[in-house]
Amino acid sequence: MTEAVQELNRIIQKYDNIVFFGGAGVSTESGIPDFRSVDGLYHQEYDYPPETILSHSFYRAKPEEFFRFYRKKMLFTDAGPNAAHRKLAELESLGKVRAVVTQNIDGLHQAAGSKVVLELHGSVLRNYCEKCHAFYDVNYIIHSPGVPVCEKCGGAVKPDVVLYEEGLDDQILKDAVSCIRAAQVLIIGGTSLAVYPAAGLIDYFKGEKLVVINKAPTPRDQYADLLIQQPIGEVFSQIETV
Repeated sequence: MTEAVQELNRIIQKYDNIVFFGGAGVSTESGIPDFRSVDGLYHQEYDYPPETILSHSFYRAKPEEFFRFYRKKMLFTDAGPNAAHRKLAELESLGKVRAVVTQNIDGLHQAAGSKVVLELHGSVLRNYCEKCHAFYDVNYIIHSPGVPVCEKCGGAVKPDVVLYEEGLDDQILKDAVSCIRAAQVLIIGGTSLAVYPAAGLIDYFKGEKLVVINKAPTPRDQYADLLIQQPIGEVFSQIETV
C-alpha cells in the first residue's frame, strides 16, 4: 500500500460525511469503455463522432442511426460492479459516504448496493415513451428493431439519458449541490472533469479534504489535498473498513 492510499484510509476513518463524485473511469474496470479514449471509436463504422450521434438534434434527425450506435456502444448489460462500486456501497452502509454523484449511466453503483446515487446524466436502465410516458427496461431497447416503439400508444421510446444539447435534471442538480456543499470530504474519482455543467459542481465544495483519484491529470489536481494517479478500483480495493 502506497503512502497516498494509507492517507486516504486515514481520511476515510476520520470523517463521516464523504461525497464521491465519479465519471467513466469508475466503470472502465468493469469492462465499460470510455468512448472518448478507447478502441478507435471515432473512425469505426460511423460517419459522425460520438458527441454528434449522442446529441439531441441527431437523435431527432437520424433516430435509426442513433439507436444503431447506442445499442452497440452504450449498453453493457453483462458488466458488473467492480471494487470501487462495492467499496463505496460498503462505506455508505457504514455511515461514511453520504452520496455518490455520478456522470455514469450504467447503474453499477446501485447494483453494488449504493442507495443514495445522484445520476447527473440519467440511466440506460430506464426508458420512456415520449407520448404516454410508459416505462421500458433496457432489454426492450436491446431487442427492439430500429427505433423502439411503445407497445401501448406507438410513440417513440427514448432512453432516460441526458444527451448533448439537453439540460440536466433540476432536482438532481440541486440535490448534488446540496450534498457537495455539506460534505467534509469530496472524493473525485475516474473523471477528467471535462464535461460541463457536471464538472462545475466541484466548485460548491467548501469542506476540509479534497481527494482526486484519476489515472490522468485533471484541472483540480493542484487544489487536491490528496492526489492519487492510479486506477480507482485498484485504490478502493485497498480501503480498510474494519
